[in-house]
Amino acid sequence: MNSMDADVTLAEFEVLERASSEEVSVELINGRIYVVPAPDGDHDVFAVYVGDQIRDHRSDLRLFQERGLAIPAYRSGRARPDGVVAPRDYFRNQPPWSDSAGVLMLVEITSGRERDADVDRTEKREAYAQGSIPVYLLLDRHRAEATVFWEPADGEYRHHETAKFGAPLRIPKPLDFDLDTSEFL
Repeated sequence: MNSMDADVTLAEFEVLERASSEEVSVELINGRIYVVPAPDGDHDVFAVYVGDQIRDHRSDLRLFQERGLAIPAYRSGRARPDGVVAPRDYFRNQPPWSDSAGVLMLVEITSGRERDADVDRTEKREAYAQGSIPVYLLLDRHRAEATVFWEPADGEYRHHETAKFGAPLRIPKPLDFDLDTSEFL
């Protein structure tokens, strides 16, 4: 993931986003433009594992992959999380950069390159907390661990819990289930 540290307006970002190719997507996080390469197969499989477990525990929810979200509280941010958990029909009739108000959890899966992982570990976590996303799940392939953050307040998450891949990780309300991380080994 490459970043451009530039002050850009939302309108300028939207022009760049429309001009990007299918091999990459662009995000606007904390005033920086991130160019994100297409995910590898393991990345996609991790998202499927999480989505299957969510559906098993909450049949009313779905994990939407690569869904564009407007996160206005975070410098008019535009993010395309690896997974967005929301009610099954939440995104019906929504624009490409959808309202994040009804989102219950965001999922990020670190890319294949270690140097890009800190964006998910720090920048996106801060953006999602400032955007009042109730739960943020980070699957860190480099550290072989899953971390869940919850209860955003004053621009940060008040709580977090980490489990090594193979151990269960409790996902708090509003999802309220134990994530089986053994599938990530």
